[in-house]
Amino acid sequence: MNDEARTVNVYQVDAFTDEPLTGNPAGVIPNTNGLSDDQMQSIAAEMAVSETAFLTESDDADYRIRYFTPTQEVDLCGHATIGTLGHLHENGVLEHGTTTLETNVGVLEMEIEPDGTVWMTQDEPTIREVDVGYDRIADALGVEQTGLEGASADLPLAVASTGLPFLAVPTTYLSDLSGVEPDMAKIEALTDEVEATGVYLFTFDTLESESTLHGRMFAPGAGVPEDPVTGTASGAVGAYLAEYEALDPFPDECVFEQGHFVDRAGTVGVRVDDSVQVGGEAVTILEGTLAVPPTKDDDILEA
Repeated sequence: MNDEARTVNVYQVDAFTDEPLTGNPAGVIPNTNGLSDDQMQSIAAEMAVSETAFLTESDDADYRIRYFTPTQEVDLCGHATIGTLGHLHENGVLEHGTTTLETNVGVLEMEIEPDGTVWMTQDEPTIREVDVGYDRIADALGVEQTGLEGASADLPLAVASTGLPFLAVPTTYLSDLSGVEPDMAKIEALTDEVEATGVYLFTFDTLESESTLHGRMFAPGAGVPEDPVTGTASGAVGAYLAEYEALDPFPDECVFEQGHFVDRAGTVGVRVDDSVQVGGEAVTILEGTLAVPPTKDDDILEA
């Protein structure tokens, strides 16, 4: 190992759950001051989870946070945010109350409840309808076209964003989600065309009676073939449901199920009012250190 290699503390945190080995795993690197973009990208590739969060100092907020998939930086990530703040609260670094994070989409406000539940205020929502044939979506996702068309009466295909854009695709039954056979190349081509990070396929047919919907999210273009539980997509789809008055009355707090079909079950709380918030719990399951070689000196990470 190069003498100049730096050692950083790394954690894996399961978000949107209070049970280890469920929910969505995120990498959390609490102190990354001085790391280059290439080094952070290499760490994210080594962590091999959908997103890894990196905390640094900020002049404009309590922390600066950046998010990397194994292949690229993304502007916002719900589960990695919930995981990071849940981890800091769990370890006594943050008390309950309000915390601010500087992200690539601006400074966002977070609320930590006494029980450790983290609520993340997302960016101002935007929604735009897209003209994509149901036949093409059915082909890309490997689902029956009739299921998609059966849910289309009141809910159009649209790209919704509260920081990251997702193509919202409603379908009729939970069996439509269980039978998905995605073609990742076609999904990537579709999301590139509509300028979305991923596709969020959902139904109001749920496993739990208290849940609002059940979703699955595919983002192969961002290096995430299927994400277990997706905070940013949940916030975007919550805003989408409110925009099209899909629920009457619209609940004060929605509950989105996700991850069951990849054995990583979790739930996301979604609030849509003057702002959009997503919330959930987190549990740290793994901690260690990672040796990071100097930039452009050695691309191999030693665990």
